Amino acid sequence: MYLPRRRFPEKPALVVELKWDKSAHGASHQIRQKEYCRSLEEYHGNLLLIGINYDRKTQEHTCVIEEYQK
Repeated sequence: MYLPRRRFPEKPALVVELKWDKSAHGASHQIRQKEYCRSLEEYHGNLLLIGINYDRKTQEHTCVIEEYQK
């Protein structure tokens, strides 16, 4: 998790899950399934869920960014 500094309240907080040889969508699904955002219940700003996957064979990254709806 990355929380913006108090002097930048307009910036969103980020919850990031990293995977390798899986899928970026699976990473963002894991964030929701395991309720990683529960620790941010008191946070009132925007929140982004970010799933990132690295494929070791192709050496490519894929990324999914979703806005979290409380």
